[in-house]
Parts: sequence; structure tokens; C-alpha cells
Amino acid sequence: MINCSICGNKAIYTRYFSGINLCSRCFSKSIERKVQQTISNYSMLEPSDRIALAVSGGKDSTALLHILNKLEEKFPESEILAITIDEGISGYRDEAISIASKNCNKLGIKHHVSSFSEIYGYSLDKIIQSLDENKGIKPCTACGILRRKALNVVARRLNADKLATAHTLDDEIQSFILNIIHGDTRKIGFMTPILKSREKKLVPKIKPYCEVLEVESSLYTYLNGIAFQATPCPYRESSMRSEVRRFINMLEFNHPGIKFAIKKTLNRISTTMQISNCKKHINCEICGEPSSNSVCKACNIIKFTY
Repeated sequence: MINCSICGNKAIYTRYFSGINLCSRCFSKSIERKVQQTISNYSMLEPSDRIALAVSGGKDSTALLHILNKLEEKFPESEILAITIDEGISGYRDEAISIASKNCNKLGIKHHVSSFSEIYGYSLDKIIQSLDENKGIKPCTACGILRRKALNVVARRLNADKLATAHTLDDEIQSFILNIIHGDTRKIGFMTPILKSREKKLVPKIKPYCEVLEVESSLYTYLNGIAFQATPCPYRESSMRSEVRRFINMLEFNHPGIKFAIKKTLNRISTTMQISNCKKHINCEICGEPSSNSVCKACNIIKFTY
């Protein structure tokens, strides 16, 4: 029997990159401390913040919902609100929304559901169909652009001080590699744990989960009996991200700790690249939302939809 490196009880997990063995209790505590340390290290939150958390119903956002709820108990002046965006994916989203609602009800957190149909006038399925017919953008790219805008719109409606997302360390380094592949270096400057803007319409974004491994997020939900949607999005495999994910996971398996090494590189480069991202926002000519161009990326996607 392998014992926990911290308390001596039976270990259930080994962090191969550090050689530490952990029991279920010490493992869960380590994830919660990691989130707390990340929030503290980057000064993400104030004691009285109204925090809008993007909750998809998947493992990462649902786990972060429970962790932030625990941390929020120490700050009675703060408030957590959950936002779920129904993209409109047939046979997939209904289950996720139901799971998100059940978790919010269990924790006593207000749950706000909005949709692409409400904000854009079309479901993602309809938008993707039009993009395919017009040989346009990949489904995951379109969804990401539209979802980011939708989250900001809803968070602003709710007068949130911060908009939190559950991007894991894996998500961050996958995006980093994809931006390099596509030569989209400017985006790397926006890949920071906290992203503020002088534009009042943009709610400051925070990533309290950005130093947690995806596999450890999965284990946390399992050990703590947290219900989440396990079914992957039907559009997921159409994205290059899936290939990058498999490649990085293979590297991590053969060379434990490489994900953290890539994340350190990302942190160094993104800090440097922030200097070139000081371009002032203007309002989109179509929707009026902040944009770096006369027409925002979301409106450029919607104009193909009929």
C-alpha cells in the first residue's frame, strides 16, 4: 500500500511530475488551495466582488462552482452568480443545463440561462449549417467567439464585477499551441490569468482554475460526488484542438511535468505581448459591443446566417 505523502493515509493518486502521493482528502484540499493561491497571486478578486461564473455543466466549470462557493463562505459581502449559455446544440445542451441548474440549486447559487437564439437570433446548429454552406469558420472557432461575447453581455446585465471562467491549465496551453500554429501571436497577449480593459462594456475576466490540470479536475469531481455532463460536444472532434490535446497528453505521459513547463513559457510570452495589445476598442457598427475593428468577429459570423 502506498501512503499519502502528507497525512500517511492510503494514497489514491500520484503526481508523477512531483513524486507526491495523495489520499482523497489531501488531494481535494490541494486543488482548493491551488485555486485560492491563484486568486491571491494574481489579485483576481476583492472581498465584496459580484462574481459571474460561466457554468457549462461540464466537469471543470462545475468543480470550480463548488470550489468558489467554499471560498466565498469566508467573504459574506461577495456573491457568486452562475451563467449558462445555451448555444443551441441539438441533443446535447439540455442535459448540461439541467445538471448546471441542479448544482446551483444545491449550493443556493442563482442560475441565469441565456441563449444564442436570444442574443443572436439563431442557434449554433443553424449558424454552423450556414457556415458550412458558405465554407466559413470551423464550428469550435465560431462557438468560442459567440460564447465569449454572450458571456460578457450577460455578465454586464447582471452588474458583475468579474467574469470567471473555468479554463484549466490544459485549456490554456492548448490555446497557446493553437495560436502559434495559426500565427495568431497577438492573441497570446490576452492569455493572462486576469484580463482587464479600459472599456467599460467589457467585464474584467479571471481564470481561477488556470493552474489546475484537466485530469485532476476530473478526479476532484469524482472524489467529491459532483454531478457533471460527461458527454463531449458533438462538434469537438472537428476541431484541431482535439489533435493538440492528444499530442500534449502523450508528451506529458512520456515526460511528466511538461505541461507546467509550457505554461511557464506561455506566462513569460503573454506578459511581454500585453504591451502590443493596448489598441483602443471601438464600438461595433452592427451590435454596438466593443471591438478592435469596425465590425466585431461575432457579427461577421452572424452575417453568414440566414
